Amino acid sequence: MLDRAAELRPWDVVVVGGGCTGLATALDAAARGYRTLLLERGDFAGGTSSRSTKLVHGGVRYLRQGEVGLVYGALRERHRLLWNAPHLVHDLALIVPAYRWWERAWFGTGLKLYDALARGRSLGPSRLLSRRDCLNRISTLSDRGLRGGVLFHDGQFDDARLGWAMLRTAVSLGGVALNYAEVTGLVESRGAVKGVRVRDRLGGTEWEVRGAVVVNAAGPFADSIRRMDEPDRNPAVVLSRGAHIVVSSAFLPGRSAVLVPRTDDGRVLFAIPWHGHVVIGTTDVPVDEPSREPVPTGAEVDYLIEHAGRYLTRPITRPDILSAWAGLRGLTAAGAEQNTAALSRGHSVGASRQGLVTVTGGKWTTCRKVAQDTVNVAADVGGLSPAHTRTATLRLHGYSRRGDARYPWKVYGTDADAIRELEKADERLSALMHPSLPYRLSQAAWAARSEMAVCLEDVLARRTRALFLNARAAMVAAPAVAAVMARELGRDDRWIADEVRAFKRLANRYLCG
Repeated sequence: MLDRAAELRPWDVVVVGGGCTGLATALDAAARGYRTLLLERGDFAGGTSSRSTKLVHGGVRYLRQGEVGLVYGALRERHRLLWNAPHLVHDLALIVPAYRWWERAWFGTGLKLYDALARGRSLGPSRLLSRRDCLNRISTLSDRGLRGGVLFHDGQFDDARLGWAMLRTAVSLGGVALNYAEVTGLVESRGAVKGVRVRDRLGGTEWEVRGAVVVNAAGPFADSIRRMDEPDRNPAVVLSRGAHIVVSSAFLPGRSAVLVPRTDDGRVLFAIPWHGHVVIGTTDVPVDEPSREPVPTGAEVDYLIEHAGRYLTRPITRPDILSAWAGLRGLTAAGAEQNTAALSRGHSVGASRQGLVTVTGGKWTTCRKVAQDTVNVAADVGGLSPAHTRTATLRLHGYSRRGDARYPWKVYGTDADAIRELEKADERLSALMHPSLPYRLSQAAWAARSEMAVCLEDVLARRTRALFLNARAAMVAAPAVAAVMARELGRDDRWIADEVRAFKRLANRYLCG
C-alpha cells in the first residue's frame, strides 16, 4: 500500500481521514471507478469510529427532538447495512422498562411510530411487555415499582471490524489506503487545492500526492485540515465526548439490552450485551479541543454507574469495571447552540473557495449516505466524469449469511476459514490470548499478515476488541500477542519489549482502579 500510495500518479479523489466517514467515502469513490487514495494519520477507525455504542439504529431519541427525517433515513440505512454485511450487523432486542403508570403506553406509542418509519424494513414489531415478561428476559432488572415495559428491535455491530470490511472492499475495487500516513499540508495549483503533503509516520518518508479533489473527512479533527486551507474560517465542528464502561455479563445476563429513555441530562442510556460483556453508555460532555486518546472523567464514570444502578439489581462499583473508554463526536456546528445533546446528528458537505471538500457530522449508521453525498460534491468540484453510486447494494468484504458461525469467527465472514488454516499449520496459534478474552493468537497473526496491523495496539484494540472489553486481560496478553506479530513482521525482541511497554501505558488509561 505504501508503494502504491507514493506512486507519481494523479488521483481522482484523495480522502483525508480513516474513520467511518472517510472509509465510506473512499469505498463510494472507488466503487464509482474513481482513482481513490485514503490517508489516515493513525490506524483505521482508530478514533471515535472504534468507540461507538455499537448500535446500528435509527435513533429513538431523535423522534423526541422532532427529527423524523433523520430517523427515517437512518432506518433505511440500517436495513442496507444488515443486508450488505450480515456477518457484522445483526438484530438486537432492546427493552424500555416502565416504572410509572403512564410510561408503558407512552413509550409503546413512540416505538410504534419508530416501527412505522421503518416502512417494511423493521427487524421485528415492538410490543408491550408485562412485568413478568421483562424479568424473564432480564433477570437483573430492578423489579421495584416495575410496571412492565416495551420491547423493540435495532441493529448491533462491531464498529472497527465494519470499518475494516469497508476498507477491504474499497481496495478490492482499486482503491489504495494507508494508515499511519499524516497529512502535513495542502498542495495548491492555480489557486485551487490539488493535493496534499504526506509523511509516513513509521518510515519518516515525505512526499506530495496530487489529486483532482481532496476530501476532508477527518471527523473531530476536520477543522485542523480546514485551517490549512483557510486559517480564519469559523469552526465547522462542535466536539462532544461520549464515555462508556464495560462490565461482566453477570450484570445483564441474556441477549436483551436495556434502554433508559431519559437520564438526568436528557439523554438516553444503554446497557448492551456485546462480545460476552456489557457496554454501558453514553455521556455527552462538550469539549473544547480534540484529543487523540480521550479519557472518561471520574464524573462521567460515576454518572454511568449511578444511572445503571437505578435499573439493575446488582450495583456496579469501580472494581467491577473491566474497561472504560471515550470517543469524540464531531458534530456539525449550528450557530450559537451549545447543548451538544441537542445538536443534530445530521451531516453537512461543502467546498471552500479553493475547492477543499469538507464533510462533518453523521454517524456509523448513515455513513454510506454521508459518503454518497460527499462523493457527489467531490466529483462536481473535481470535474470528474459523472458516475452513480453503487454502495446501496454492494456486499462488503467477508459477506456471509452462515447462521452457525460463532464469535470470534463470525466477524471475519468468509475469511474465517483462512484463519483456521493458520492454526492447522501452527498449533500454538490456536491458544487463547487470555482466558478472559474470546480471542486466539491466530487472529494476531492474521491481523499482521492480512489486515495492515503494524503495532500491538492495532491488534488488541481494533482487529480484536480486547482492550475495549478487558484492559487488564489485554495487558497480560500483550507479550504473547507481540511475539506472534514479531514473527509475522520480522521484528526482534527489542521491538516486542517496546510495543508491550507502549501498550501497557495506553491500557492503563482504560482502567478505573
